[in-house]
Order: sequence, then C-alpha cells, then structure tokens
Amino acid sequence: MDRHKYVKVAYHGFKELSKEEKVAAYGSTLIRDSFDEPDYALIDTLFSLGEAYLFAQLVDFMDSNPGKVPSGTDYPLMYRDVRSAVDLCHRDGTLKRMVAKDPGRYINEDLAIVPMLEMIRKSGRSTFLVTNSLWDYTDVVMNYLCGPYTSDVGSCLNHKWLQYFDIVITGRSFEAKFFHDDNRAGLFEVEPDSGKLLNADIQIGSPKANHQHSTPVHKVYQGGNVGHLHRLLSVASSSQILYVGDHIYGDILRSKKVLGWRTMLVIPELEQEVKLLSESKSTRKELRHLRMERDSIEDRIHHLEWSLKFDDLTENQKKLCSEHEDLLQQREHVRWLHQEAQRQHHQKFHKVWGQLMKTGYQNSRFAHQVERFACLYSSQVTNFGLYSPNKYYRPSEDYMPHEFDVLGL
Repeated sequence: MDRHKYVKVAYHGFKELSKEEKVAAYGSTLIRDSFDEPDYALIDTLFSLGEAYLFAQLVDFMDSNPGKVPSGTDYPLMYRDVRSAVDLCHRDGTLKRMVAKDPGRYINEDLAIVPMLEMIRKSGRSTFLVTNSLWDYTDVVMNYLCGPYTSDVGSCLNHKWLQYFDIVITGRSFEAKFFHDDNRAGLFEVEPDSGKLLNADIQIGSPKANHQHSTPVHKVYQGGNVGHLHRLLSVASSSQILYVGDHIYGDILRSKKVLGWRTMLVIPELEQEVKLLSESKSTRKELRHLRMERDSIEDRIHHLEWSLKFDDLTENQKKLCSEHEDLLQQREHVRWLHQEAQRQHHQKFHKVWGQLMKTGYQNSRFAHQVERFACLYSSQVTNFGLYSPNKYYRPSEDYMPHEFDVLGL
C-alpha cells in the first residue's frame, strides 16, 4: 500500500492481481477498508514472513487441487490454522529451543554490540533491555551476542553480559499492556543462576519523590509495566528515553504515541536498499525524465482537445487532428517505456514487492509510519557506535510540494 492506503501490489497465492482485480477486491466499496485487524492480518515482523509464505503456498495448493482440500475449508479458516500452528511453536518453546541449541545458525553475530554499549555507558547514560522472552532464553541469546567479550573457558552461561545493562526486564507482558502504567502486571525479581522468581517490592510513582530507592540493587526482572521501568531508571521525563526496537507497531508506534519516548526503528532491509539506490542513480534520472515527458505530452494533448472542441479552427482542423493522433501514440509509447522502466527498477529491490519504502512514486504505507513514529531509523543498532553518544541527530527539513519549484529543489 502507498501512504494513503491505496493497494498498489497484490497477490493471490503466488499469482499477481491485475489492476482490474485489485480495484474489484480493494477499491469498489463505498466505504474504504481500513486494512486493520481482525479483517486483515498485518505482516510487519520477520516472524510473520514465515507464516505468510506458508499461507501463500496453501492458497496456491487449494486453487490447483480443490479435491484434495477438506470440504468447508476456506481461505480465512486456512489462515487461522496456520496462525494457530505458529503461535503454538512460540508458546510451547519449540521455536526457541531450536535457536538455543545452535544460536549461530539463526542469529547474526555483531562484534560491534559490546563496544557500542560500553561507549554509551561510559558517557554516563543508562542502558536497559526489555524483551518478551523469558530469562532462560534471553540469557542464551545475550551470552551469544556478547560472548566474544565475556566468555570464560569452559563456561557456557556466565551472565557477564549483564554488566552492560542497568536494568533487564524479561517476560514483558503483551506490548499494548506493558506500555500503560495502569497495567497491574506484577514485577518479579529473577535470580540469574537459578531462574527463580522473587517478589519485587517496587512501587510505581514519581522517581524524584522516591529518589533514595532510585538505584536498584537487583538487575533482572520479569513482567511489570512501563511505570516500573521508569521507576527503576529514575526517569523524570519520557523524552529522556531512546527506545530501540524492530517492530513498527509493538515497539515504535506504541512507545511514541502512548509514552512520548524517543524512538529508533531497526530496519535490516535498509542496508540493501541504500546500496541499490546508490547504484541506480542513472535509472532514477531516466525515470524522472520519462515522467516529465509523459506530463508534457499529456498537457499538449489536453490543450489540443480543448482547442478542437471550442475554437473555430476550420482551416487547421485536419492538421490538428493528425497532430492529436500522433501525440496519443507518443503518449502510449512513453507510458509503456515509463511503466516498464519503473517495474524493472523496483524488481531490483525485490522481484515480487519492489522497494520497501516506495510504491511507485509514493512513499509506502510502511515508510509513512516510519516517518510519523520513528525519530531515527537504521539497518542495525550498532550504527550508533559510529558516532559520539553526545551527537545531536537533527531532522532534515520538511518540504511541501509547492516549495519544490519555488526553492529549485
């Protein structure tokens, strides 16, 4: 979808929908769809891609083999079955057990994580980790990520990675609940060695009023809500926090809209997009030229059509009609060149969906959300390590369409 929620690319299974099919499916109602749950499933995380691809395979199978599918099965039922199966993999620990057995197979090692955290902490700033995962899995992942700097010979899990964080909250309740301090979820202390939970006597309140308890002796907790986190960190203002996450809805949108935190969205695909954008500068110039040529031809066509309709052009009418026909042919030729060049350009980014941040010339719906809710965005969090912790990240200037020609942009 583009930023106005118009569907630009759509597939049924692995079959791309034509323009007419898209209009029939998404654009023919008097009241436009909001494209929100529960009528639609939002594919907005890396976790979601697996189930989306499995569902597309099943759609193709059902269309090609109707006799092999149980009677009464429809697309919504099939998707709910896929969704339930994937949820079960998360709930019963199957997925995380596989990762924990061999973290290197599933997790990209980044040797810049520890130096970045050390630099941030040496600058006098606090760091915290908040995750839905429980302590045992969190410990495995963080030991792997920080391992080259903290592992002792013969020791698998030594918890030394905890030195890089002031507070760690595991087993975070569902995102929507965690980001509301009226959520009554209890906060428990976690004993790192045993994994046992202990009652945590931490009251939610003004950090300034309870400053004598602002520096917790304990580091690892489970559950709770954002009020507990603010209290543990002695945060007086939401704008003091920069929250880094990779989920546009669960992390960035909620923390920005509900709390007013500063936000940074991690977009792994961005690295490849930037590389391809750099390589396609000449293509982008060609696309701009073709678009301007289309606009110019269409303007001439419109001018001719109105002249033929209203002006007394008896003597030149035949000539103008011939010119009009020529322009119509030129328009179709340039339109085809432009559309084909645009398609090839987008397919370089992804052969099915094209460029992540664009749908044609419009920003995609995803890009629009990034603009609205992410103060910063980057391909990986360790890009922070390339700059001083004291750097002030200034936004680029916003422009309205009427400013481009006036300012020569």
